[in-house]
Formats: sequence, C-alpha cells, structure tokens
Amino acid sequence: MNLAGMSIAAILGKPPLAPLEARILLCHALQLSRVQLITRSEQTLDDGQANLLAALFQRRIDGEPIAYITGEREFYGLSLRVNRDVLIPRPETELLVELASERLPPDGSVLDLGTGSGAIAVALAHSRPDARVTAVDVSEAALTVARDNAIRHDAAIRFMRSDWYAALPGQQFDMIVANPPYIVAGDMHLSQGDLRFEPVDALTDHADGLSALRAIANGAPGHLAAGGWLLMEHGYDQAPAVRGLLEARGFHQVQSWRDLAGIERASGGRK
Repeated sequence: MNLAGMSIAAILGKPPLAPLEARILLCHALQLSRVQLITRSEQTLDDGQANLLAALFQRRIDGEPIAYITGEREFYGLSLRVNRDVLIPRPETELLVELASERLPPDGSVLDLGTGSGAIAVALAHSRPDARVTAVDVSEAALTVARDNAIRHDAAIRFMRSDWYAALPGQQFDMIVANPPYIVAGDMHLSQGDLRFEPVDALTDHADGLSALRAIANGAPGHLAAGGWLLMEHGYDQAPAVRGLLEARGFHQVQSWRDLAGIERASGGRK
C-alpha cells in the first residue's frame, strides 16, 4: 500500500484496518500520543514514515497481534514490554492480581509461578510495595522480558529460573499465584487468531489442560506458610476440576471467582 504524502486524517478516514488498530499503529510509527494524532491530523507522511506504517499495517493484516507489533501491552494500568517469548497479558488475568493483593498479609511473601512477561509479579509489586515478590519461569527468554518490566516500574522482584518449584527446595511463601498453560492439546483455538503467534508451551500443557494446574496444586502445600493462599487462573470450563484438585490436596475455603465476563476464571484455596 502506498501511504506516502497522505495525511494522518486521510489515513484514518479510510484505514485498511479497524479504526482503533490504525490509530494505535499510527501513534507507534510516528511516535505521537493520541492527542498529538488529533492535533497534527493534517501532517503528511514522508517516504520513510509511509513505508514503516505500511509494513506495520501489513503485519496486522497478516494476523500478528498488535501487542507484538508495538512491543507493548497495558496491564493493571502499567505499560509492559512484550515479545514472542511471552504471552500477551490479558485483562481477565487482572482478577488474579486483585485477589492476591486483597489476601496477601502486610509485608507478606508471594511466589508467581510461570511469570512470563512478569505481568502478575510486577503488578503485585507495584500495587503492594510492602510485598516480597519472587517470580520464576522455566524460560530464560521470558525472564529477560520480565526483568525489563520490573526495572521499568521500579518493582523489587527476585527472579529465578525454575520449572515450577524445582529451584525452591525448602522455601515457603504466604501466597502462591499462577497463570499456567491450561489449554487442552489439540484445541482448535491454538491455530486461530492471536494464539497462532504466542509461545505454544505457555498456552497448552500438551495434555488434558490440567497437568500444570495439578502440579502446582500438588506442590503448593510444601511451599505455603500456614494460612497461605494458592490462587490459579484456568480455562472457562475448568473451575470444578480445579476446585477438586485443591480439595484433594486438603485446601480450605476453596472457591472460584468470576471475571468481568461472568466466567469462573480463577480458583483458590487456603492451606
């Protein structure tokens, strides 16, 4: 597509994408704020800007998620860096942050398992600066992204490479939170939409969708202080099964919570 010489207003008047997506990519390509996009609507694009914007538009037309194109995603009011090494943080996961923040005792310690971009850990450290946050992931590439996000927001977090609890023998916490891979192997959604571009090992356990949740629940009693909470995000239809896992491991006050769409999105219990 040839955008050279076109004004911002002309591009937004007949964008090749949804208007909101076009505005986001225009802001990113031209390094303008949303307000500047309006006040400079008659600004025309030079060849370099036009070529860059056309390439960004094409990437989105080809299906690449906006967050990977811009390298940014907002989560819990924070701008986080993302790339193809990590999942794109989603609004429904903010429920886990809210639940954890409400239940973590003053000066409490929290473990974020499978931190990915660090979204949950950074949001907790930012909203609860008294908390002592540890975040682990098996992927060193993901930890690089998470550390960058912690630095961005001056979040004091201890990062460790670990396959769930493997690198944490004998360590206990007042709370454990996790958003593990829970999509069932072979689910058709894995080959559709944004999920096509996200790291598959962070999406699916390559099994029944419960194996990671099961491993976390089984290992949690040995890593939780008395009265500590385990909180886990899961799939839209997995709440009954996850509550069963928690009850089988002797957790009390086992319950599930609904996200803004009314879906049981997180479940937890208390040691």
